Amino acid sequence: MFSRRRLETKTEDQLRAMRVAGLLVGQTLELLVSQVRPGVTTGELDYIAEDNIRSRGGIPNFQLVPGYVHTLCTSVDEEIVHGIPGERVLTEGDLLSIDCGAEVAGWNGDAAVTLVVGGRSAARRQDLLLSEATQRSLYAGIAAMRVGARLHDIGAAVEDSLMASGQADGQEYGIVEEYVGHGIGRSMHMDPQIPNYRVRERGPALEAGFTGAIEPMATAGSPQTKVLADGWTVVTTDGSRAAHWEHTVAVMPRGLWILTALDGGQAALEAAGTSYAPLTD
Repeated sequence: MFSRRRLETKTEDQLRAMRVAGLLVGQTLELLVSQVRPGVTTGELDYIAEDNIRSRGGIPNFQLVPGYVHTLCTSVDEEIVHGIPGERVLTEGDLLSIDCGAEVAGWNGDAAVTLVVGGRSAARRQDLLLSEATQRSLYAGIAAMRVGARLHDIGAAVEDSLMASGQADGQEYGIVEEYVGHGIGRSMHMDPQIPNYRVRERGPALEAGFTGAIEPMATAGSPQTKVLADGWTVVTTDGSRAAHWEHTVAVMPRGLWILTALDGGQAALEAAGTSYAPLTD
């Protein structure tokens, strides 16, 4: 039955409103990346993000999740997702994932990046390979989104990309299964769930106007996870490092529009051989 269920779609005006929220998220992440350096705390990054979002007319939508009071999730090294910003001081070589969301005029955006504190020169080779493999899998999943394709083709493409990267890198990457992508619109987290791995059913057909947050999370070791005593932070059980990349994406009649990318995703989509098709004024 699920494979025949229709997905919620947005009008052109609604997509333009989502682009405003998505662009604010993308701009905030760009600002944060410029501020990441050894000696900065994750709490300071959170303050910068909240100030930027609110000063531009947005609301940090992570704060709308019951029990969560921060603007970001900042996950370091073996932390996969939902790391809580605070007094932790970042050090050179840390592998940092920043997840950020914003709501503007009732519409939501959600995106995440992974980077090495101190830049590429400070990075372990394995960390760079992991992050780059996860980012490639994000765009592989996005490239699978087209009118008439099936929802679960996204996860199959993510898995295939990560497996191919693992073979090329001489590394077996773990795909985190407990935490997945999701629909997005009037709320940050909406149905349907969007797995980052292959499942038996292909799911409902994608239609123009569908919006989803695609967010693969991969590990350099076991994909098994546990939640720390704070009730939020998810870590690898074997201590291996993790990466997390995410974008909010709109399926358009003739291609895709990455709502949280500053350029709308044009460069990445064209590199992936996928049509870039934003709305024009």
